[in-house]
Amino acid sequence: MEQLIDAGKKFLTDVLFQNIPKLIVALIVLYVGWKLIKLLNRIMKKIYERHQVDASLQEFLHSLIDITLKVLLVLTVMGIIGIQMTSFVAIVGAAGLAVGMALQGTLQNFAGGVIILLLKPFKVGDYIEQGSYSGIVKSIQIFNTTIVTYDNLTIVVPNTELATKSLTNYTALPMRRVSVKVGISYGESVEKARSIALDVINKNPYVSNDYKEPNVYVNALGESSVDLLMLVWATQDNYWQCLFTLNQEIYEAFQKNGIEIPFNQMDIHIKQN
Repeated sequence: MEQLIDAGKKFLTDVLFQNIPKLIVALIVLYVGWKLIKLLNRIMKKIYERHQVDASLQEFLHSLIDITLKVLLVLTVMGIIGIQMTSFVAIVGAAGLAVGMALQGTLQNFAGGVIILLLKPFKVGDYIEQGSYSGIVKSIQIFNTTIVTYDNLTIVVPNTELATKSLTNYTALPMRRVSVKVGISYGESVEKARSIALDVINKNPYVSNDYKEPNVYVNALGESSVDLLMLVWATQDNYWQCLFTLNQEIYEAFQKNGIEIPFNQMDIHIKQN
């Protein structure tokens, strides 16, 4: 029992008490360093805004600098405590294969983020679609991109998915074509229906005539209707308002002018013996 007590006292005096100053210094460095990193991030954000740095690049640089500084801070604290870097590197080297396999996807995502920033297939604020993902790009970070859908869901997509596969950027160009299909009954005057449709288009405030002239075509001869196709152009900001208002206005205009819009019907003949 006395030997156990003596061993405990020796541990407290030779190991713990000797390292208390190092632990205190390490905790102070960790606390102060963490605060300084946050302060530096705020300063860098103001610098980005002052120099009008692209929002996509801002998010990427913020993530890169933040993670790098925090890793350096942790390594510094480890050195203060007394953990030798050579021993630490040796341990990592011994587990190099496992670490490499674990980080393979992460490094690919980092490379994907760099490709996105260099080639700029999209930027923050664009509406994109890739596979089953679609939404407005909220942020581009070093490993992933955050997308917010129209129903306010957040999707986190690995950068390698967006950098190596085809995607659709709906808002890359300032103008977008709006297509509205409407059918009229056989026997109705196509020219009259077309004239009414053009009148609706010309009165719609969201239609832009600066890019290309709007038009109305006979798109198809369906089983129960002559299908008209209204093609107009609108700015990205006005796309949805233009689409929704044209659908409503063409329906109301055809009703007002006696143009029948057919719908699928089934005739049932009952034969009596």
